[in-house]
Amino acid sequence: MSDASATNKRAQREAAGPYGKIGQTLNELDDRLGIAKGGRTFMDKIFPDHWSFMLGEIALYSFVILLVTGVFLTLYFVPSVATVIYHGPYKPMDGQRVTEAWDSTMNISFTVRGGLLMRQMHHWACDIFVGAIVVHMARVFFTGAFRKPRELNWTIGLTLLILAIGNGFLGYSLPDDLVSGTGIRIAYSIMESIPFVGSYLAFWVFGGNFPGTATIPRFFILHVLILPLVILGLVGGHLFLLVRQKHTQFPGKGRTEKNVVGSPMFPVFIAKTTGFLFIVGGITALLGAFAQINPIWQFGPYDAARISYAVQPDWYMGFLDGALRIWPSWSFMGFGHTIPLEVFIPAVILPGIIFNVAYLWPLLERKFTKDNEIHHLLDRPSDRPKRTAFGVAVLVFLAMLHIASSTDVIANFFHLSLESTLWGMRILVIVTPIIAYPLAYKICKEMQSYRGGGKRKTPNIVSRTAEGEYVATPTPAYGEDVGHELDATPVPTYIEVEPDEPVESGVRTVDR
Repeated sequence: MSDASATNKRAQREAAGPYGKIGQTLNELDDRLGIAKGGRTFMDKIFPDHWSFMLGEIALYSFVILLVTGVFLTLYFVPSVATVIYHGPYKPMDGQRVTEAWDSTMNISFTVRGGLLMRQMHHWACDIFVGAIVVHMARVFFTGAFRKPRELNWTIGLTLLILAIGNGFLGYSLPDDLVSGTGIRIAYSIMESIPFVGSYLAFWVFGGNFPGTATIPRFFILHVLILPLVILGLVGGHLFLLVRQKHTQFPGKGRTEKNVVGSPMFPVFIAKTTGFLFIVGGITALLGAFAQINPIWQFGPYDAARISYAVQPDWYMGFLDGALRIWPSWSFMGFGHTIPLEVFIPAVILPGIIFNVAYLWPLLERKFTKDNEIHHLLDRPSDRPKRTAFGVAVLVFLAMLHIASSTDVIANFFHLSLESTLWGMRILVIVTPIIAYPLAYKICKEMQSYRGGGKRKTPNIVSRTAEGEYVATPTPAYGEDVGHELDATPVPTYIEVEPDEPVESGVRTVDR
């Protein structure tokens, strides 16, 4: 090698710096965008080490799976209700007139390599996505994580839940099979039940009377383009607020309203959350491979003259289906209009009340408790018995409505008349929440042990000794050592603090 060549290589290495070409590239990028400081702050962000905070990540990663599998399905799906003659590999339907939407879905399921896996993964990911949002928001509600300054994130989360349910229904409707077509017919009737504007609203959304030719194409655009973009924007806003605001944490040793104890984003949290992404993706793939979901070939294409039996919509629509089934056949006629109350009340008024109360809950709790402080420490559900009891009662109410969506199956299985089953579910939907509230309230009170003549309330911890004996001991007060569940972590402890906030010696801190 010549001296000139060696000199040039040495000069290139010196120009690249101690981190090589990658470091040089990043330096060049930082010179133009100035991202090093913000990136360093983001990588030093502290995340608490508690399993319940992973619930939101399940929703995020299932949404990623939805996007990936959705792009694959979009390449093969034909959003048209034009009729064709089916000549696919499913012989029982050979020679039948079907829509292109149904035919292309069958093509994805039986002809496209990996199509059925992608389709079932997409469907399972949707169910997981909505379920993870529900469980995550339940955790937020019961621990008081919606309080000031996180009211906006609570609102974003609820909006994401509504959009996820709506977009799930749209995707469920696209194959144009008998079950999804019945669901579309119900949705059309719900819109028509709205007084005065219902018929105009249904005509505008569906592009004409039901069944029409514009429904599937319009649902397709909403499902694959408009709503995913809105959801993606809200997810981005939710994550931005999560990073911008201090992360909530459970009370424990060294934890205050002005710090966050946990693991830094890099390298600990990013390694953990990447592994969790692979776990969620792997479980979804296993479900898509081995757990059949929405076999449209068993239902057949939609025909307005046919109905199905023993099938229900996806679980997140069960409460609405159950409410429609058990509501009495009432109607109101006046002012030249007929209002079908048996549809309008359970399908419009009831969900409106539920979601509006949820939206207003942070404001209502703040008003009645006179609590205007900023909260970064979470509540134990047992220490807020009224809130916990109310949440349990609502969940029981929704669960009973979900069970009511299977009244035909229940009546057939137990050899009961459908009328008696409907009346039984009507009674249970009212009675069970009334029982659940005082029961949950009593359990919360029982979980609180009294100190100093009942002036201080803390729950007990039940532990097992080496001899096998179970011992109940009071939990220390907030700010003290609360035991292995909240404090024991396999990684060093890091604390993110407010500027000028004193910390214990020997603990690494990261300024906010």
